Amino acid sequence: MGGAIRDHRWPAGRGLGAAFRIWDGGLGIWGAVALGALGAWIGARRAGVALPPVADAIAPGIALAQVIGRLGNWFNQELFGSPTTLPWALEIDVAHRPVGYEAFATFQPTFLYEALWMTGVVLVLIWADKRFHLGHGRVFALYVALYCAGRLWIEALRIDAANTVLGLRLNIWTALLVGIGALVYLVVAARLRPGREDLELAAGAEKASGTV
Repeated sequence: MGGAIRDHRWPAGRGLGAAFRIWDGGLGIWGAVALGALGAWIGARRAGVALPPVADAIAPGIALAQVIGRLGNWFNQELFGSPTTLPWALEIDVAHRPVGYEAFATFQPTFLYEALWMTGVVLVLIWADKRFHLGHGRVFALYVALYCAGRLWIEALRIDAANTVLGLRLNIWTALLVGIGALVYLVVAARLRPGREDLELAAGAEKASGTV
């Protein structure tokens, strides 16, 4: 977050306590979706409704929110990619250029690529749900799989400092593992529970289980 007050007891985000200081850098999408899913699960239990239909209903909205959220990267001049002279390249002020890239003026607007990708994801989710009558959390799983697919190639373009594992950025590994998990869920759920669930039956099952 621009202009955030930094706590110098944990410089550059170091230390276990820094993981909880979301005011000093923001909350990553992985944590946001995970904590949001936890909140949705709690809300669904309290309301006596099944979580999968809720997740399916909100999936396009989450993708659209990511489109809007990426606009902030343009204002902050952050999370851009490698230097480029493409017509749509992003001009970055010298003060915001990474060390070693001070001589370059224009860079890949990776946030724009992600915004466009996620716009396509929104459309695909709506189309796929109507065309194939997805249910049982498969719309949400498709959202996760498509987001991870886009994040793989977009993350590879970025040049900001990041932790690496076996030479690859940590976010690439995360997108790969989470995306595979979403694909496995899509396949297994389609075989075990084809078609869309009956919402009345699903709600009745939740009430019968005593989760209201």
